[in-house]
Amino acid sequence: MKVFRGLPNDRARAPCALTIGNFDGVHRGHQALLAHVRAAAAELGIEAAVMTFEPHPREYFARRTGDLSKAPARIANLRDKLGDLERAGIDRVIVEHFNEHFASQSPQDFIERVLVDGLHVKWLMVGDDFRFGAKRAGDIAMLQQAGREFGFQVETLSAVMHGARRISSSAVREALREADFGATQELLGHPYAMSGHVIHGQKLGRTLGFPTLNLRVAHRPALCGIFVVQVHGLADQPLPAVASLGVRPTVEDAGRMLLEVHVFDYNEPAYGKLVRVEFLAKLRDEEKYVDLATLTAAIEGDALQARAFFAHRNGALTATDRI
Repeated sequence: MKVFRGLPNDRARAPCALTIGNFDGVHRGHQALLAHVRAAAAELGIEAAVMTFEPHPREYFARRTGDLSKAPARIANLRDKLGDLERAGIDRVIVEHFNEHFASQSPQDFIERVLVDGLHVKWLMVGDDFRFGAKRAGDIAMLQQAGREFGFQVETLSAVMHGARRISSSAVREALREADFGATQELLGHPYAMSGHVIHGQKLGRTLGFPTLNLRVAHRPALCGIFVVQVHGLADQPLPAVASLGVRPTVEDAGRMLLEVHVFDYNEPAYGKLVRVEFLAKLRDEEKYVDLATLTAAIEGDALQARAFFAHRNGALTATDRI
């Protein structure tokens, strides 16, 4: 899969079947849309392409107004989003920097400069509520008229439902906020996980007897707290662990978001490794403790609960295997 930061240059441009969106989480609704794009691209003999945005447009406008509470929490980082798009069979992803210049484009400029001249779109699918251009002035009817004028086909996709519930990024965020990982998996079509490279930390966990793998989290995540997790990428099988995702209020005042993972009975060096942390259950919310002794006692309790979770799960699996 080819990834472009902004519109491709002339030599990299080729006709494509395109869809446009934030694709936060690449849930089952997104996957249905991407399957249509892939099928259209195969039928027309062109590339299947996605245009997405960084930062999220709502995050950009929240920062511009100074009210970050209006920015959506992120389900996935850009690495995980791109991985999901590649697994969905997409050939080309355009990561457009969402800034003042892009946001201020008129709908007509977006159509001509981006879709026609920039991407050579021959087939386009968007959601039935899609809006574009400055002040969201562009709509489906405008796209369809442009398609007739410039020679590209426009299709829309209605909401994908799970029972009576619309599958959406908002629904995934709600499930994660409630730590309902079963519902999250139903909406995503796979277990929820975050990936990243292991970075150096303050080594505090090691001094407390609980060394951790530290992963930087660049955006406000859709969940925070203390979790039972398993870690992929360190061994042939996922390794059991306990993790803290948050701002570490007891030891740090800067508000830096960090995912700290204590992998049970693992002492190998892991700095620089790319790992994937799969979330299994929430133990509690993040807390601020009066001193490091109280923090250490809390971590010990979390580790015991997480070990009990795995012991129960593994015992249940063994019992099932015997039946």
